[in-house]
Amino acid sequence: MDTCAFCQKHSCRTGDLENAPQNCPCRETNEIENIKKKYQEPEIAKLAYNSALVESEGYCKKTRLEEIIDFAQRCQFHRLGIAFCIGLSKEAQIFCSILKNHGFEVFSVICKNGSVPKEFLGIQDSQKNRPGTYEPMCNPIGQAVFLNKSKTELNIMLGLCVGHDSLFIKYSDAPITVFAVKDRILAHNPLGAIYLSDSYYKNKL
Repeated sequence: MDTCAFCQKHSCRTGDLENAPQNCPCRETNEIENIKKKYQEPEIAKLAYNSALVESEGYCKKTRLEEIIDFAQRCQFHRLGIAFCIGLSKEAQIFCSILKNHGFEVFSVICKNGSVPKEFLGIQDSQKNRPGTYEPMCNPIGQAVFLNKSKTELNIMLGLCVGHDSLFIKYSDAPITVFAVKDRILAHNPLGAIYLSDSYYKNKL
């Protein structure tokens, strides 16, 4: 069983593999060799190489927004797709404008595309956020399909709900990165719950 989150040695970081825990993935040498072969595939190699450069050169210097721009430029991606939540429409507009200002061709698809009513999923009126009103479902598969049709080279998620992001990732043809995730309670900073888990949020978690 892999339990890296509870490891105190981090032999993977130091290279001291002889003293790695017995269940450390680093000890799975045959599996690691098979994994390394995947990085030799041209498209994967490009993503991995440029990711490493973005990490090292932007470390504690660049925001995530700047790193996304840097990564896309290094990979020579020109057509970018934005899958965003309707609740972050203003942020999406600003984000797309910034990307366009850096020379990218930007395609954006909102979560409510298609305006499919939630009843299609079997949601009852009493289960809606606003019972008694027309409430379209989020359509992450639609977001992926429409961006696939636009032949985007890199798709960027902005505030998709938990689960909807899973479906978007499953159906996207292009590689995906995340600009921001949804957390309505913590101003879209989900790590806030972790940082407060020993204090104010302890009873909740």
